[in-house]
Amino acid sequence: MMLIVDYDLVVFTPACDPGAECFAAKARLKADIKEVIPYLNATLRGAVYNSAAPSLTWKKGGHNLAFYPYEIAISTLEDRKAAEKEIEGLIDLVNRTWKRREGIDPDFEMHQRPVPLTVYKLLPLTNCRACGEPTCYTFALKLIASQKKLSECPALSTPKHQENYTELRNILPQAPAIG
Repeated sequence: MMLIVDYDLVVFTPACDPGAECFAAKARLKADIKEVIPYLNATLRGAVYNSAAPSLTWKKGGHNLAFYPYEIAISTLEDRKAAEKEIEGLIDLVNRTWKRREGIDPDFEMHQRPVPLTVYKLLPLTNCRACGEPTCYTFALKLIASQKKLSECPALSTPKHQENYTELRNILPQAPAIG
């Protein structure tokens, strides 16, 4: 059974950034998704759950996402077509999570995103640029935002850094496949 069957899509330029070349989108849902939010919290690493709202915020590939009872919002989109594709992927994620909920332990706890300095200190600290970034700190920031993957740092795959690699895998957000 699908939880979200119908929604209205609104694509707009954020009020705080008029004239910007990026857009934001909201899917106004016909169904209340409040019950699936703790299941999403259990499966989306790096998400921040607020039980009082109830809401869940998450960063994926440079986008800020938010799940509310009757709305899914996403920022930093190129155009309407990108908005439609991302929202469709998120709705599919919600529906797949709802369908699999019996095999997921819901998580009602609030988790914090990792602090950039903590992630940075676990990196090789060579600033070798093999990851495509000018510094290890820049790489750490992009890891937290899910814009880079641990596998993009060749030095982390060496035995010398295995323990740090394992710790980073445990604290970093990891985006599931969407769409």
